[in-house]
Amino acid sequence: MTQEAEHAIQVEKLTKRYGDLLAVNDISFTVRKGEVFAFLGPNGSGKTTTVEIIETIRTPTSGRVRLLDMDVTKQKHKIVLRIGVLPQGFNSFDRITVRETIQYYSRLFCGRNTDIDGLIELANLKDKSKEQFKNLSGGVKQRLGIAIALVNDPEVVFLDEPTTGIDPRARREVWEVLLGLKKKGKTVFLTTHYMDEAELLADTVAIISKGSIVAMGSPGELIERNANYLVLTLQSVDETVFEIVQKMGFEPARTNHKNIKVRVEHQDDVRRILNTIKDTGASFLSLDVRKPNLEEVFLKLTGAALREDLAEEVAE
Repeated sequence: MTQEAEHAIQVEKLTKRYGDLLAVNDISFTVRKGEVFAFLGPNGSGKTTTVEIIETIRTPTSGRVRLLDMDVTKQKHKIVLRIGVLPQGFNSFDRITVRETIQYYSRLFCGRNTDIDGLIELANLKDKSKEQFKNLSGGVKQRLGIAIALVNDPEVVFLDEPTTGIDPRARREVWEVLLGLKKKGKTVFLTTHYMDEAELLADTVAIISKGSIVAMGSPGELIERNANYLVLTLQSVDETVFEIVQKMGFEPARTNHKNIKVRVEHQDDVRRILNTIKDTGASFLSLDVRKPNLEEVFLKLTGAALREDLAEEVAE
């Protein structure tokens, strides 16, 4: 199989400038056909610019981008017929039903027969098909948005933060839809502000920071390469515990007024910390020891929180 046949997206030495601002700096990566690819980056990292170039919305300053083996700067009209896009904050007409919404966008973007019932089933919208858009919850609206992104039966689907602003149960329902897309062989290009989402769904994760790709691989590979340590969390600790751990040579961090997190290299370090706290007569309510997750890898590589609520938590 040739490289062109294997990859849905090929980005080679992509650069984008806005005057003196270097938004994207000579980046290269590929997306395999049929995979879920998560593209992550803090605000101002060049993430949105890169995605919009791939989607044919913006033109690069230099470099080459091929989508389904077509040049995004030269074959835009052919490309848009073979991709689907769910923009952030998808919205529609208040007084038309779910089924009517899909039918409308099908006529608008597709121009041929669309399997409306199949899309309703794929997006788990059967019990909402007669509901007007204005009466839908945020999660149902997002699932409807995904269905609309699929009206032309695209080979590559771009989903921009598909679960932002919806509750945890609705997020999981959207995840099921995205996993269904993968089973159908679609290539999914996902941007998200939720690390657990990327960790669960993505085959490959690319992290961009200050216009450059700083890491790329499966979630497990990124964690193994960049966070080979343990995180000890002590909850509801005495005020003295922070100083005790600090004097032992560790670097504790407060996550809120009564909890601290400590990075340790070995299980023996955990036992040593707990024994020292006990010997000094200090106390804590509970503890948790776990391997770091993708969120902590992201913080390490970019120096920035991906979500505002995480930044607030770390700052407390």
